[in-house]
Amino acid sequence: MEYQIETEIAVIEAILFLENEPVTTENLIQISQLSEDVVEAALEALKERYTDPTCGLELVQITGGWALSPKKELWSVLKERYGKQNGGKLSKSAMETLSIIAYQQPITRAEIEAIRGVSADNMVRLLIERNLICEKGRKDIPGKPVQYGTTKEFLKFFGLSSIADLPKLDETESERFELAR
Repeated sequence: MEYQIETEIAVIEAILFLENEPVTTENLIQISQLSEDVVEAALEALKERYTDPTCGLELVQITGGWALSPKKELWSVLKERYGKQNGGKLSKSAMETLSIIAYQQPITRAEIEAIRGVSADNMVRLLIERNLICEKGRKDIPGKPVQYGTTKEFLKFFGLSSIADLPKLDETESERFELAR
């Protein structure tokens, strides 16, 4: 029986290794042909296995799916060669614009510009091209401007499970991101 569960854990681990994107529990069940109980037990066993300090990986939940990822404390050593895999660094202006959108979403281009104090056209276009933000509807005011918000790709880029995992802003930072009303 122990051999059987070890094999099932190995199957789930191999699937997570081979998939390029985070895999939901439902997809793990479908791919592995294992029961939900077995898949969940395997995920728990893998989480436990990867807590060993000699292990360089951890099992993380990103955008509702499971993935193997280097432990956060190793990134200082790994980042120069491996960096972020979806296209490299963002400029300071792009990061500032993305931060405003992440913390204030949904937000219009005019609202972004009111906070930044400069035009946001190029940065919004770049962030859309990088699939870090997308249109989230229109604001119910005259002219019905487009509102922007972050995407699943944003969550993956920063290794977040949900937008609620963003670092909390202190009072000074929070005031900087507020719109003058």
